[in-house]
Amino acid sequence: MAKPLTDSEKRKQISVRGIAGLGDVAEVRKSFNRHLHFTLVKDRNVATPRDYFFALAHTVRDHLVGRWIRTQQHYYERDPKLGLDLEELEEIEEDAGLGNGGLGRLAACFLDSMATLGLAAYGYGIRYEFGIFNQKIVNGWQVEEADDWLRYGNPWEKARPEYMLPVHFYGRVKHTPDGVKWLDTQVVLAMPYDTPVPGYRNNTVNTMRLWSAKAPNDFKLHDFNVGGYIEAVLDRNLAENISRVLYPNDNFFEGKELRLKQEYFVVAATLQDIIRRFKSSKFGCRDPVRTCFETFPDKVAIQLNDTHPALAIPELMRILVDVEKVDWDKAWEITKKTCAYTNHTVLPEALERWPVSMFESLLPRHLEIIYAINQRHLDHVAALFPGDVDRLRRMSVIEEGDCKRINMAHLCVIGSHAVNGVARIHSEIVKQSVFKDFYELEPEKFQNKTNGITPRRWLLLCNPGLADTIVEKIGEGFLTDLSQLKKLLPLVDDEALIRDVAKVKQENKLKFSAFLEKEYKVKINPSSMFDVHVKRIHEYKRQLLNCLHIITLYNRIKKDPAKAFVPRTVMIGGKAAPGYHMAKMIIKLVTSIGSVVNHDPVVGDKLKVIFLENYRVSLAEKVIPAADLSQQISTAGTEASGTGNMKFMLNGALTIGTMDGANVEMAEEAGAENLFIFGMRVEDVEALDRKGYNAREYYDRLPELKQAVDQISSGFFSPKEPDCFRDVVNMLLNHDRFKVFADYEAYVACQAQVDQLYQNPREWTKKVIRNIACSGKFSSDRTITEYARDIWGVEPSDLQIPPPNLPRD
Repeated sequence: MAKPLTDSEKRKQISVRGIAGLGDVAEVRKSFNRHLHFTLVKDRNVATPRDYFFALAHTVRDHLVGRWIRTQQHYYERDPKLGLDLEELEEIEEDAGLGNGGLGRLAACFLDSMATLGLAAYGYGIRYEFGIFNQKIVNGWQVEEADDWLRYGNPWEKARPEYMLPVHFYGRVKHTPDGVKWLDTQVVLAMPYDTPVPGYRNNTVNTMRLWSAKAPNDFKLHDFNVGGYIEAVLDRNLAENISRVLYPNDNFFEGKELRLKQEYFVVAATLQDIIRRFKSSKFGCRDPVRTCFETFPDKVAIQLNDTHPALAIPELMRILVDVEKVDWDKAWEITKKTCAYTNHTVLPEALERWPVSMFESLLPRHLEIIYAINQRHLDHVAALFPGDVDRLRRMSVIEEGDCKRINMAHLCVIGSHAVNGVARIHSEIVKQSVFKDFYELEPEKFQNKTNGITPRRWLLLCNPGLADTIVEKIGEGFLTDLSQLKKLLPLVDDEALIRDVAKVKQENKLKFSAFLEKEYKVKINPSSMFDVHVKRIHEYKRQLLNCLHIITLYNRIKKDPAKAFVPRTVMIGGKAAPGYHMAKMIIKLVTSIGSVVNHDPVVGDKLKVIFLENYRVSLAEKVIPAADLSQQISTAGTEASGTGNMKFMLNGALTIGTMDGANVEMAEEAGAENLFIFGMRVEDVEALDRKGYNAREYYDRLPELKQAVDQISSGFFSPKEPDCFRDVVNMLLNHDRFKVFADYEAYVACQAQVDQLYQNPREWTKKVIRNIACSGKFSSDRTITEYARDIWGVEPSDLQIPPPNLPRD
């Protein structure tokens, strides 16, 4: 006789039948197993009960969702939509705007390349609840709105609460015979969210792990007074504010305590995670738990993306010395071999210099460690340069003065085995000026790694028409080896290619024109030259130089309306940091020039000025493929590299630019005659600095410049508020660090050459093809291959991981 079923067994049967409904129980099992397989069980081979729970929950969800949708449709009696427009669905996805500009976007390209090259790499950062603000233009002014990008959830992320880690702040340091203790700290929990990063057609999927701040459950509850329970729970927000919002400054340091908390938060959580993974990995070690850190730098490389994660250096020292009891000198050797630093800017206002007083309160043990690092460093320098007190002052991590500060860039250079700039010219400036003393001390430490972009997003995905045209001519090998674009060079006179490249560009322009008309209600002439200047708004990027050129063109049309004129649509876009007054004034100037130019009947279709609102990755993917002219016009020696310049080059725009950042290498690759290069070189800027830059000299000598500046000054573009742009004009005439007037004459002359070539579409397109053919160097695959070989000591692998439906070897 069959044994009666226990309650538990009955429940199991009822559950499975219930989930299956009228379906097949075997199907439910298959679905469950599939979910279990795709529940990320990295770092361990055994599924936990929680993994089983989520696999079951997702199985139930799958079965419920169909019924759920059907129920709602029944309620509202709507026909189900049958056809799905993929492009329409793409528009629904929110941009993950978790960075400010080039720096965060570079990291995203690097993750794509690391996965495509089969490198076992992780990207770490903060899961900001609110990313870079959404920009609205109201009456010509920028207005910021919170970017609530998680409002509808994020389908790509997976919370990993089982890897939650504590991060400590404040407290006090106690030196005991057993070593140093950091006591009475405030704890914030770091909750990881994992996002898959797929390589291109190689079945590799790497991980981007972003940390979110969570208050511990006993937060403030152990010391609340009677009736303080509600307040204590509400105060959880104070801890959770750490990952609330991205600071929206690009190339500018704002020394706020919350920002320092963010920097330590991501570093402390990440290092614990790295060390946990190191200890649990086999790496041929027989010990059940790895405690010897000798091999740590052989297994782990930490790349510091600018100085924002500089605290990784003292934090790794703290863990090794205080927690793992490694002696100081050994710990320092391990730390230096593990860390490498990428410098991304030479602008002094962008360098992080934190007040010592802030460290004293927030990170007291790290302050002690930094002092000890600095003391040993200065002892070393003093031994090599006896009596050179000024050199010690220049090279110290601690800057003396009214407010003692910690120079994070100096900490990074001292604590890393490799330091690199991001374009050849920038890496030279790093060695010859910013870190000159450090270069003299350890020249072998300094390298160049010219930035790159991923051709998967910035060609294949955003410009499929151009990608197809290239594939037809040279095959698809270029998508993972961009140097193969060189194969287009012999085809530069191929009539079919010239025709196809021009046709794709025209289609992209028509598509973007339709988008502008739909979104912004502006009608533009798709046969006009699309002259595009998109990047963060900053004085050094010289959007004002572009403005002066637009006004000059306007004045020429007005002076001689009958004269033949090459029609242009000038598009300027980018966000200004909310506290950056001059950048906000620049936006207002662009929109004000636009309202005058675009409504002048004499001008008509010859000139249009559009400010592209809320410039972001998803908008870049639309505008870059449609651009004819790319503006890269920073003062020589100020733009570390630029990456937008590379995106335009790859997508068939010609560049008007200064010899700055990666423009120098673009001109070298394609031939300077295939770019529109103008203006002062770094040496000219330095010479002008020595002589003294006098803006009035240019203003008095160049009538068209004077006319443009006087129009801005007099209120011609702001009739209701004549002195609206007083601050802008005052800056340009009296304290312009970026020497806009000094390059005006050369810029306007160069723009005339652009007009001339644009009138010969065949020659223009041949130059475009040459540029595309020579853009191979600017793949982030090349950049990452160089980091891997020269800094991390690993080799990229083209090994294909078998897909999940095939057994592993």
